[in-house]
Amino acid sequence: MRALFGADSEESATGLDERPPVAAPGGGPERLPAPLRFARLRENRQEQQPRMTALSEYQRLECTGLWREHAGAQRREVIVTFGDATLMLKEAASDRALAHWSLPALTRANPGEMPALFRPDPEAEEELEIDDEVMIAAIGKVHRLIEARRPHPGRLRGALVATLLAAFLGAMVFWLPGALIAHTARVLPAPVRAAVGQAILADITRLTGPPCAEPEGLSAADLLSDRLLGRSAALVILPEGLQGTLHLPGGLILAGRPLLDSGDDPALFAGHLLAEELRARQTDALTEALTHAGFRASFHLLTTGDVTAGAFHGYGERLLKASANPVPTDALTAMAARVRLDLAPYSKATGAPLARPDGGEVVPIISDTDWVGLQGICG
Repeated sequence: MRALFGADSEESATGLDERPPVAAPGGGPERLPAPLRFARLRENRQEQQPRMTALSEYQRLECTGLWREHAGAQRREVIVTFGDATLMLKEAASDRALAHWSLPALTRANPGEMPALFRPDPEAEEELEIDDEVMIAAIGKVHRLIEARRPHPGRLRGALVATLLAAFLGAMVFWLPGALIAHTARVLPAPVRAAVGQAILADITRLTGPPCAEPEGLSAADLLSDRLLGRSAALVILPEGLQGTLHLPGGLILAGRPLLDSGDDPALFAGHLLAEELRARQTDALTEALTHAGFRASFHLLTTGDVTAGAFHGYGERLLKASANPVPTDALTAMAARVRLDLAPYSKATGAPLARPDGGEVVPIISDTDWVGLQGICG
């Protein structure tokens, strides 16, 4: 094996072509010595010669190899010349060209193994065996350069698919749950809304005990609810755990027993109920409840109309601990005026600057007998 480099020696200056060929025994055709490899570098050359290879670091690159024309043929020693676009195979004895293989089409049959086996294409039976590391590295470099410069439409497609998938997953995670909950809250029919309210009430009563249910008190509560709120069976009195009022989906208004015991004037109690009714109109209790229940429970409710068991577990405690939002005084005054309710006791107890209804005339919201019955609803 021999390599000739730039101006580092006299042999490099004379060049490969000045070496005399070796005569074959018996006066046969001249042949080059084997194994043979020549690598001439362009650097530091006194006389610049045209590059004859596909890589700029080589002006000429050759080595010996074993070539087989087809699967059943005997291997023959050849000289492999690394050209500008092809790999040329020449017979070692006669220098006769045997084949030209395209460098871009060249494939390696045993990647990572030595000696390397190359074929002109993946389906070809023709095969070349090379053990010269410089030649193998040069062929590999050409393939890497070709691969790097080749357009890769699949990469752009993959990036677009990944972007769309990320956007879809982002929508699933961030947008879809809220959108589905809001849609569910809009389209649920009244019976399902009432079922949600009852499910939340059941969670609340774990902490407060069951609703008060003395018959005379229930009858009085229905009368007051119908007179004040415009619907019956909407008022629920809880024995403990609730100091003020709450509202639930389905039109339920909850009041704690302490409000009944806070005074002898039913107008004070009615003022608290009317303020809670105003809060219920200004907030979306169903959306807040479904947000607590989560995406899966909301989807199940939307598709089946059934409340998932345990969907509102813990929500009742959250409501009991929450502070009541203030209500607009003008709106509360207007509501009181429609039912002719005197808000003076409520204003005095809460400090809200409320006025009497226009015209000044008020009527009792409930009779004394019904009021006494309502106060005894918890026994």
